Amino acid sequence: MYKTEQENFWAGDFGDKYIGRNNDQKVLSMKIGVLAQIFHRGGYIGSCLEFGSNIGLNLRALGLLIPGIKMEAVEINEKAANECAKIPDVKVHNTSILEFDTDKKFDLTFTSGVLIHINPDELQTVYKKLYDYSQRYVMVSEYYNPTPVEVNYRGNKGRLFKRDFAGEMMDMFPDLHLVDYGFIYHRDWRFPEDDSTWFLMEKR
Repeated sequence: MYKTEQENFWAGDFGDKYIGRNNDQKVLSMKIGVLAQIFHRGGYIGSCLEFGSNIGLNLRALGLLIPGIKMEAVEINEKAANECAKIPDVKVHNTSILEFDTDKKFDLTFTSGVLIHINPDELQTVYKKLYDYSQRYVMVSEYYNPTPVEVNYRGNKGRLFKRDFAGEMMDMFPDLHLVDYGFIYHRDWRFPEDDSTWFLMEKR
């Protein structure tokens, strides 16, 4: 059993079923297009750590965009972590983000559709991990709302929260500066996604 209801939710049966809904070549294509757009403004990225990787589609995309990048992932669901571990040169930690700890630093730490599912009382803990484990860039791609709001998630309460995650991080860490940001529209004819907003930040 994990500390929060949200962790147990994703570690269990719902997290298992999520794998099948997102294991698709079209999703990988979208990831490649979106990540290329996000990182065209940044400098060289030789290593990365993803919090909440699921089966690793973001990491597969990054591996194609940046050959030779060293990648690690934190994934709470065992089945998803096992799938992610099949990606060459990816080290996967099958544990909760809240329990994960490392002495390593990465050029990039990031989340994609993960902060929205974290218990709001634990967000500052996750923000600190994103910040501490990065030696340069932090990227978050999440549902955005200017003020915190809860949204019913597939019939489940207390499982999805929208807010200004990047803004809260920059307020919490004054040396974290915005490099670029963008919106991905679900009707985009090239690389559609669920109306998410991404923010690329850099330590300066």
